[in-house]
Amino acid sequence: MNKRRIGKTTLEVTEYSFGGASLGNLYQAVSEPDAEAVLDAAWNADMRYFDTAPHYGFGLSERRFGDYLRSKPRDEYVLSTKVGRLLKPAPESEVPKLGFVDPLPFKLEYDYSYDGIMRSVEFSYARLGLNRIDILYVHDIGVYTHGIELTKLHLGQLLDGGLKALEELKSGGVISAYGLGVNEVEVCLQVMRRAPIDCILLAGRYSLLDRSAEAELIPLCEKTQTSLVIGGVFNSGILATGPKPGSHFDYGPASADILSKVGAMEELATGKGYPLAAAALKFPLHEPRVATVLIGTAKASSLRRNMALLDTKVPESDFESFRPYTAVQPPLTGAVRE
Repeated sequence: MNKRRIGKTTLEVTEYSFGGASLGNLYQAVSEPDAEAVLDAAWNADMRYFDTAPHYGFGLSERRFGDYLRSKPRDEYVLSTKVGRLLKPAPESEVPKLGFVDPLPFKLEYDYSYDGIMRSVEFSYARLGLNRIDILYVHDIGVYTHGIELTKLHLGQLLDGGLKALEELKSGGVISAYGLGVNEVEVCLQVMRRAPIDCILLAGRYSLLDRSAEAELIPLCEKTQTSLVIGGVFNSGILATGPKPGSHFDYGPASADILSKVGAMEELATGKGYPLAAAALKFPLHEPRVATVLIGTAKASSLRRNMALLDTKVPESDFESFRPYTAVQPPLTGAVRE
């Protein structure tokens, strides 16, 4: 599989990569054999970049990634995890319900400070059982997760000390790159105007359906040589399933307007001889600032099906044909969104 470089670093990642939220039992329990099977499918598809986070199953995803990757040659893959949430042991009755089924018995504490990030890295090493993490992302530091006022507090922590911790980890050779892992554009712009970062894991904001990143973020990434790691290319599923009853967009039920837009996209793709999902998978990589597209699933069969779509020919010129049907990220409010 082709590789692309992360920012100004020497680190290279495969153009398609595996995201680990599903292996934290997101929305459904995943057995250990099934978790190993989907990781096997990713490895056999030549994916060599893997992303996880403490948040995913409250440590469960990190443990599963570490158990699997421990047997692989360390220089053959790139691994990223995230900082900003510390896990605290908790009684079962106090484990938060944030979409994970049977997570590990912990609760979350947000901490984007210097000490919080350093502690988070140490805990991640212990859960992974590995001696190297290549990329660290500051996880969900924005209005979607925290609301306006708490975002100001957490951004203050990051800018006043958290970024210093990340830079020390990078300059000391502990990590090779760092950046943000978010699903909103504005917080990326806020941080990038204050400090340099290597990369941004951006979920759902650079897809066939939502091109929110185009107006300001991609030009700024070009100027600063910051790489984009694109997740959520199916926008919570609708670009894979099509506009069926119960389809989801942006982490919730799709509106009538979104269903109509995706219906028009699907008709356009079918008329050109390929499935809409194939165009969705291929779209982000036509942008040079995009280093890789993250694919996340709990099923080996689903991953193999998605990877088979990459053999479908989608002319790059077709991507503009979908533009009239795009939606954009709605204005953010003070509402907290988990």
